[in-house]
Amino acid sequence: MKRITSIVELYGIERTFGSGENKISILKGIDLSIDRGEFVALMGPSGSGKSTLLNILGCLDRPSRGTLRLFSRDISSVSEDELAEIRRLKLGFIFQSFNLIGRISVLKNVEMPMVLSGMPRDERRKRALDLLETLGMAHRIDFSPQSISGGERQRVAIARSLANDPEIIIADEPTGNLDTKNSLEVINILSDLNRGGKTIIMVTHNPETTKNCSRVIKLRDGRIMEGAS
Repeated sequence: MKRITSIVELYGIERTFGSGENKISILKGIDLSIDRGEFVALMGPSGSGKSTLLNILGCLDRPSRGTLRLFSRDISSVSEDELAEIRRLKLGFIFQSFNLIGRISVLKNVEMPMVLSGMPRDERRKRALDLLETLGMAHRIDFSPQSISGGERQRVAIARSLANDPEIIIADEPTGNLDTKNSLEVINILSDLNRGGKTIIMVTHNPETTKNCSRVIKLRDGRIMEGAS
């Protein structure tokens, strides 16, 4: 008997905005499964629906129609509080614009998800320090995000995404604001995390960033292109 390894399952996912004559259909029946331990890239031109799909996968938005199952659980049946808990404990997010809090230190940025999950102070500080050291940012712990480079900010953002040891990392154009050297470093970090067992779902427009991905899924006009899934 085949062992079920899918950590993400989508069936007939549609997403529309507006109503009547103003109704816009962004996703048009997405069927997709992602196995535990995959490194999946979502690609497509502007307006193809890849960011909308990523928002649904990250429980930041709900589909208008269809079924999303995460960790063998139908997400349509969970409350907003339960969705928040899934995002906090099961998913780690990396954004193109870093989304770090400028008024607090690098260390406190990495600690923040653990604060929200109720981790004791000493425990979360030790984990934040360990993550920053692993990512080569131990020398920046007391700096503010505004005073470090873009590549360093993304390393901090990656450390923050790992704070609660998530099962899935959701990366939205993680190299979009970086030069070639820093882009390569970020992709290498994500590849190392994937080899360590993390499932990674990444939106990207750059084919160079997909070389270490296990699968590239191409979207166009709200649909997965034939043969891309």
